[in-house]
Amino acid sequence: MNVLVVGGTGFIGQNLCVELHDRGHDVTALSRDPGDAELPDGVDSVAGDVTAYDSIEGAFEGQDTVVNLVALSPLFKPRGGAGHEKVHLGGTENVVDAAEEHGVDRVVQMSALGADPDGSTAYLRTKGQAEQVVRDAPLDWVIVRPSVVFGEGGEFVGFTKMLTTPYVTGLPGGGKTRFQPIWVGDLAPMLADCAIDEDRAGEVYEIGGPEVLTLADVTRLAYRAEGKSVRVLPVPMALAKIGLTAAGPLPFVPMGPDQARSLRIDNTVVENDVTAFDVDPDDLTTLSEYLGLSG
Repeated sequence: MNVLVVGGTGFIGQNLCVELHDRGHDVTALSRDPGDAELPDGVDSVAGDVTAYDSIEGAFEGQDTVVNLVALSPLFKPRGGAGHEKVHLGGTENVVDAAEEHGVDRVVQMSALGADPDGSTAYLRTKGQAEQVVRDAPLDWVIVRPSVVFGEGGEFVGFTKMLTTPYVTGLPGGGKTRFQPIWVGDLAPMLADCAIDEDRAGEVYEIGGPEVLTLADVTRLAYRAEGKSVRVLPVPMALAKIGLTAAGPLPFVPMGPDQARSLRIDNTVVENDVTAFDVDPDDLTTLSEYLGLSG
């Protein structure tokens, strides 16, 4: 099968390209700057920007399935002119239009837990709007909504450390926001199944890891992996929002008011759809194990 991975040189994309290639499929990775990507021999790469239709359209010729992974980070405020609407909504519209133009059979859309056209953050709203674009397309589709993804090259643990300090640190709301982080090595095979398995068309999968952790839990684990302890002090959510709204325009501040609002929303599943892939949640890799803290 010919599979085009849009965002194929990113954190999740590279892992998916390896998984698909190892299964014997012909894989092409599309990204804005594929030059330095670490991809297996035999995986093709092509340059293109999803916000510019003409730059990506040709890559869809001859493809059977397209996996759209392109997204802005939910953790960091957007930089430059690439806003959520332009990338999530406009980019998905371009991907779907190109897929239709070239007779692609299926689009697999990487969305997010809580995606909703009426969501409380720009990230969730535009992710929800992008889902609707995919659902309305006259081709097979699969939507995957994961919790935060961790692994080599991922930003989740690094973001937590950027937001905090060792020994004593403040966190909005005391870091009570809950996540269900999943290891990229566990997620990639499920995404590959969505791209390949015929019977997955029209399905929406909400994917989480084996455990629910608060932001405070993740902070403690991140520093414990470095042999450091940390005491978390609560910062009132209202105060955090005011501070980030004031500091948001500063380029060295990683978060803005939209990201502050996201810390009011738990990022967990009600039913973990990993079971639809014949996976037992207890067999998934925990964040502690990934950080070398399983003992």
